[in-house]
Amino acid sequence: MSQKIGRWMERAAQRDYSKSWQIPGKFPWIFQQPKPPITGRPISVKENYLRCVKGDKPYWMPAYFYEVNIVWPDALEEHPIPEVDGYDWWGVDWILVDDIDGMITRPGTRVISEFSKWKEEVEWPDLSLVDFATDGAKIQKAYDPDRPHVYECVEGITERLHEMMPFDECLMAFYEEPELLREFHEKMADYKIECCKQVFTHYGRVDGVVYHDDWGTQRSGFYSNEMFREHIMPPTQRLLDYMISQGMFLELHSCGNNMQYVPEIIEMGFDMWTPQIDANDIEALYDNYGKDLSFSFMLFLKKEWDEEKVRETVRAFVDRFGATGRTMCWIRPEDIGEVGMKQDDIARDELYRYSLNYYNQLYGRK
Repeated sequence: MSQKIGRWMERAAQRDYSKSWQIPGKFPWIFQQPKPPITGRPISVKENYLRCVKGDKPYWMPAYFYEVNIVWPDALEEHPIPEVDGYDWWGVDWILVDDIDGMITRPGTRVISEFSKWKEEVEWPDLSLVDFATDGAKIQKAYDPDRPHVYECVEGITERLHEMMPFDECLMAFYEEPELLREFHEKMADYKIECCKQVFTHYGRVDGVVYHDDWGTQRSGFYSNEMFREHIMPPTQRLLDYMISQGMFLELHSCGNNMQYVPEIIEMGFDMWTPQIDANDIEALYDNYGKDLSFSFMLFLKKEWDEEKVRETVRAFVDRFGATGRTMCWIRPEDIGEVGMKQDDIARDELYRYSLNYYNQLYGRK
């Protein structure tokens, strides 16, 4: 290489992105695969999905995840590539946890020795060295033109810091080094904007962004609302404003009990949130905010349920959460084998048929 770069970027710069780097059958390889076409609908799947996101009288309740193509680049090494134990391009050490079928940072991993030294110690990715064009041409081959295409913008502004150093030290920085913390968050927002520019340029049509940044525990948010407004909102708002300027709809993926932040979530311009169902009161969310924010709620299907029980449960879901026209149903069979696949098909069939009739009546369509 003619210029001096760090070892993690050197690896990314030399990677052949014309090939697939993920492990077949595993996350996120599954996200990158083609989906069967959805036919026989009164409007396109994309248009209906966007209607639901924006609260604009959808024709049916979308089946969340199934009705989108996820834009998941190999060339953004926010996790190890492929997703096995190893290092991302920040030098963070990750391990795969089979129980959750996902990755966490290895306990004890540390990129920043102490927060005051982040400017000297963090190796910031140089995106100009990465072959996004080749990766984008590969990834978009799987897109269905009838579906919306949604970029998963993972490892958000606050998450990335506590992947580089212990979480308690990150929290202390809010009190001990507030200006230095603000600098870090703003620089991270700059980086995320540059990532978005590469995706929006090289990965074909992109309709929306799912922004990932976990803000809460099982019981409440990490931060007071005052601290959230002072430290989290400004850099996040700047990032979101860029996405909006490019015509994207915005979905939030933020684990934890984050109900206290919903007014801020709406204020920042998010169209939709997929809340962690076991940490948030989804009925209260829907009743209080369902006209101002779209939601995707999980619907779990027990293995022992027969076809009629599955259909009955789907109808009850639509009856409870359909009136605002801003809810999607994330169908989640308990069984991951043949039984679950059959239940999934049944549930999606009932969701479309029942919700189509539901919305035809609600909106006076023939």
